[in-house]
Amino acid sequence: MTRIITFIAIFVISVVTAQAQYEKGMQEALTLWQNDKPTEAIALFERIASVDEQNWLPNYYIALINTTQSFRYMNDKAKVKTLLEEAQKAQDKMNKIALDNPEVLVMQAMIHTGWIVYDPMTNGQKLSGDVMYIYNKAYQIAPENPRVVFQKASYEIGMASYFGQDTKPMCAQIEKSIELFANFKPETPFHPTWGLERAQQELEKCKK
Repeated sequence: MTRIITFIAIFVISVVTAQAQYEKGMQEALTLWQNDKPTEAIALFERIASVDEQNWLPNYYIALINTTQSFRYMNDKAKVKTLLEEAQKAQDKMNKIALDNPEVLVMQAMIHTGWIVYDPMTNGQKLSGDVMYIYNKAYQIAPENPRVVFQKASYEIGMASYFGQDTKPMCAQIEKSIELFANFKPETPFHPTWGLERAQQELEKCKK
């Protein structure tokens, strides 16, 4: 009996310690990113991901950081290509364990969008349909998720503007997403919460 109790105690302690280390690592990585240290943040997220391969969140942030960075360097095609390829590597790992997660779906659509912006002539026709399919799938799963609503509407605005179509319905969806952001509660402190500021900026553009 003593051995069983000891084993249980050691197991509980190890679980608690691992969780504490995970939370500390995630917080440090997010802080690095917030302090404009994406390379250091990615390195830490990669270490966390290597320890907990069934947790999609570290790879999510690796994909997110690389993708958002790619939009900042679109004038450097070689750098963008590397960033998007690294984002997709992390995305592929997420797709294996959380393919129908709406946040994961949005991330995949964002990577595809990055490739479209990178080379619209080559990738526009090839990936545009996939992006809309992914956003529609995410919307069917989580119509109240603010990132799903905002990213879908934002992409549709880009498409409508390109073809000279009315963007008012999409602008209304962006306004809806802002309302959803106000009531959104992430599952944990490390689940995605981003998007409100971008949605507000897009809504301002709608009013012009």
